[in-house]
Amino acid sequence: MRQRRYPSDTTDAEWALIEPLLPVPACETETGGAPEKHPRREIVDAIRYVVDTGCKWRALPADYPPWRTVWGFMARWTAAGVVGQIRDHLRGRIRRDMGKGPRAVATVIDSQSVKAAETVGKDSRGYDAAKRINGRKRHLVVDTRGLPLLVMVTPADMTDRDAAKEVLFRLRLMHPEITIVWADSAYAGQLVDWSKKYLRLTVKTVSRSKDATGFVVLPRRWVVERSLSWIMQARRHARDYERLVQHSEALITWAAITLITRRISRSPGIRTERGTAPNDLVQAA
Repeated sequence: MRQRRYPSDTTDAEWALIEPLLPVPACETETGGAPEKHPRREIVDAIRYVVDTGCKWRALPADYPPWRTVWGFMARWTAAGVVGQIRDHLRGRIRRDMGKGPRAVATVIDSQSVKAAETVGKDSRGYDAAKRINGRKRHLVVDTRGLPLLVMVTPADMTDRDAAKEVLFRLRLMHPEITIVWADSAYAGQLVDWSKKYLRLTVKTVSRSKDATGFVVLPRRWVVERSLSWIMQARRHARDYERLVQHSEALITWAAITLITRRISRSPGIRTERGTAPNDLVQAA
């Protein structure tokens, strides 16, 4: 096991949360498979390093597993839906710690346009005339505590109203308990009636006051805007580099997972030093 030296590396308490949520290795299944050469904790640490520092996959430090191995695990876990399952489980855990129910019924939606690198093809990028950005747009849905429930990446030229139909449809399938979605005025109009009729979702818009000048914190909307700023603290997300939108969505989700595991592991009564994680933490995960 390599020495942990980077700020993005998992602590023992964080790894105790993540490890039980990863799929069973192929060598331990009935069909069988070759034993994994590298410890999974090193794989997760390498993914988090890329997300946190924004480095190229090929530029992974030599003490991590080979970049092709790390990228392969990231791609397979993304295709199998593992990353989303980890996010949802940990979000339920931290909501219980906050004294809330594990499932949210009220959410907030917003989008963010970011520039795309030359590695992003023409088929998944566009020009956002309002923001003057050539790239992609991230559509994020969070609960009232700012914890992400869903992220979808589209070309930047897709309007919020058009993309929201697909976002809300996915949200309804994944979280049927949700009843209300707060949004800005870009989501007003036919979308409100469409959501009520076909998805049984109430979309409420929060508009900026006409008399307001300068920066104003708007009710509800500030929660998702804060979540977008949290994601941008991971340097990989200052620009979109991923060829596939599903990989872009997965790395955004990994940034959210890191945020949640750090919050849980730093809660009172949970050790964060690099010793053995407490047994009750392992059982709760």
